[in-house]
Amino acid sequence: MWDTVVDYILAGIFFFFVGSTVGWCIEVLFRRFFSAKRWINPGFLTGPCLPLYGFGTVGLFALSFLPIHTGHEWLDALLIIVIMGVVMTLIEYIAGLIFIKGMKIRLWDYSKQWGNIQGLICPLFSLLWLVVAAAFYFLMTDKLVAMLLWFVDNIEFSYVVGIASGVFIIDFAHSMRLSAKIRKFAQEHEIVVHYEKLKETINDKVKEFEDKHPKFMFPFEYMEQLKEHLKQNKEKFSAKTRCKKAAKQPREGK
Repeated sequence: MWDTVVDYILAGIFFFFVGSTVGWCIEVLFRRFFSAKRWINPGFLTGPCLPLYGFGTVGLFALSFLPIHTGHEWLDALLIIVIMGVVMTLIEYIAGLIFIKGMKIRLWDYSKQWGNIQGLICPLFSLLWLVVAAAFYFLMTDKLVAMLLWFVDNIEFSYVVGIASGVFIIDFAHSMRLSAKIRKFAQEHEIVVHYEKLKETINDKVKEFEDKHPKFMFPFEYMEQLKEHLKQNKEKFSAKTRCKKAAKQPREGK
């Protein structure tokens, strides 16, 4: 499809950022109108980027070209879509497990959903991944290929990808530095911190005591005494350390 390895790398990075940004927009709207009923910056990073969706988009695009040939087009499509859905569910599970076990941070919780596994995946949202996979397979692939071919053929595209990658790396480093403080507190108190519930308590504190309007993109900006805030509000955003004993909470986004 493309001429060089660099073209494939640029295409992969493009897919990653498109998927991450679109996923972020979806999660913002989901919180505002369905779950939290308020504007919340979702996910681990500060900027409009959810890496889970980015990796998922790259995976969906790659899997859509699986060489499956059963002799029946409908069966080929069905098998590819099922594989896509399974892979997306695995990505979701592994990402959630890494954050809980490694960072002591829970980014979403399906504990109230039937058939959930450790609150990280559940049949309902796996079904939604299948729907997304089917839509991607039938509606998006050709358009995305055409878009990618145009971008890869234009040298300006590499600069856009470079700038986006630089911003992402800075954001990731900043978020990791912040999460290290949260992880240390969580380990000391043997809890897992619900990241977005922590953001909510900070926003509430800013509104109530500091007479300021909390910033959507930078909820931690006012928290010079983060450790003290964690101690005072621990019960509002904590759960048991063990995943399988996590407290039941409404679904939080990635």
